[in-house]
Order: sequence, then structure tokens, then C-alpha cells
Amino acid sequence: MPDFTFDGSSLHYTCTGSGKRVLWVFHGFGQTLRNMDVLVQQLREQFTVYSFDLFFHGQSVWGHKENTLSKLHWKVLVEAFLIHEKIDKFSVLGFSMGGKFALATLESFPERIQELILIAPDGVKTNFWYSLATYPSWAKKAFRGVVIRPRRFQQLALWMRRLRVVDKGVVRFAQSQMNTREKRHRVYFSWMVFKELAFDMNHMARLIKHYQIGVSMFIGKYDKIITEANMRPFLEKIPNHTFFVLESGHNRLVEAVAEHYAKEFSIHKSH
Repeated sequence: MPDFTFDGSSLHYTCTGSGKRVLWVFHGFGQTLRNMDVLVQQLREQFTVYSFDLFFHGQSVWGHKENTLSKLHWKVLVEAFLIHEKIDKFSVLGFSMGGKFALATLESFPERIQELILIAPDGVKTNFWYSLATYPSWAKKAFRGVVIRPRRFQQLALWMRRLRVVDKGVVRFAQSQMNTREKRHRVYFSWMVFKELAFDMNHMARLIKHYQIGVSMFIGKYDKIITEANMRPFLEKIPNHTFFVLESGHNRLVEAVAEHYAKEFSIHKSH
């Protein structure tokens, strides 16, 4: 599996499939590109699929410590990769945090994007924790303390659960991503480095309509992390889109989408 090296960082990826169209796939937080394999296997006949490890995940390496990944940096990196692989038009798919990278890619190259596939995407609605990461330096230190020191985080999680500030399923998901030192560091650096990947969704909707980009979105019926209610305002700005609510929670949603495509392609083949 190759690595693409650019400006001190390396992006680990795989390329598979025989389809004429190109699709880029970005996994969710706490995962690697391997977590998307079940979906990639369903799409590899329709697309040539590039699946990426995000920075701080898998084998990709961010070479700039806590410095922010700006949209401009991402655009220049993507452009270099497109030249390297001789790619012109392509589609993007993002699950959960990978949705931010799918949206950042579309915002940088709307004239080259054919289709946007979002699976319970982060980035459509501003996340409270990403907002916290942009606060003044004293708040960032407090934020780092909560993330790096597990006792503080456990106390915060218990307080939020007791006061019902957030759903208990969300608290359990957060706790599962904070139960080792390695995971806690990944949380901190992902929040801090990716904090500029925020989007004006009115602007994104205008780009999608102007360049006539196809949009498909999948949400889990039982997902407490990314909800249908939070996605609706964005989708209402795009007249032509497909929207699916699948019988799944957040963690099993990629598998549910793979099953959806398997059934869809089976029907097409039978006709």
C-alpha cells in the first residue's frame, strides 16, 4: 500500500477497483481505511476507489505537530495528489469525521467533483467540541487537560450524563474513544489540527447546485451522534439529493450502507 508524501506529511492510501469513475473514501474518527473495506468491496466494480488513512489514524503522518491543517494546505495537498495520480474528475465519500475531508475536497475543487456521498457526516453542523478547540489559549489548556487527563474527562462525562446534557449513547461513544492514552492523544490532536475544517453550508449548497453535483446521504435511524434533524436544514437547500435512513446506529452504519449498495446493484444486474 503506497504513501503520498507532501510537505513533511504522508498520506497512506490504497487503490482498488476497475470502474471508470474515481471515488475517494475517507473513514471516521478512531478508524483506519480498513474499516471502509466492506463498503469499498461493493463499490469497486463501479469505481476505481482510493481509500485514505486520515492524519493521526492508521499509517498517515501529520508532520506539523499541533499546527492547524488549513483549507489551503489541504487544497494544495489534494491538487498535488491529483497530478500524481493523473486524476481529473472524481467523487468523494466521507463517513463521520471523514465527512469533513469530503466537504473540504468539494469546497476546494467543486468543478471536478461528480458526486458527494455522506454517511452520518461530521462538518454539516458545527460540533461543540470543535468550537471549544477554537477558544482562547486559557480554554485550550483546559480542553487539553480534560482530554489528556482521564479522571477529568470521566468526571465531565458523569456530570453531563447526570444532567442529561447529552444522550447517554453519545457519552458511551466518547468514553470508548478515550479509554487509552493513545486514543486520548488522537482525540486531542484531531480536534486541534482539524479545527479549521468548518463550512458555511449555505455556500456549500450553492456550490453543489452551481456545479450540479449529485448528493447522497445516509443516516442511521438509531444514531445518537449524527442525527437526521441536524442534517435536514442542509438537505433542504439542495433540491436534487437522495436521502436514506437505515436501520442502524452510528458504529454499524458503514456495514448498513454496504448492504444497501449490494441490494441496489443486485437489482440493477437482474434487469
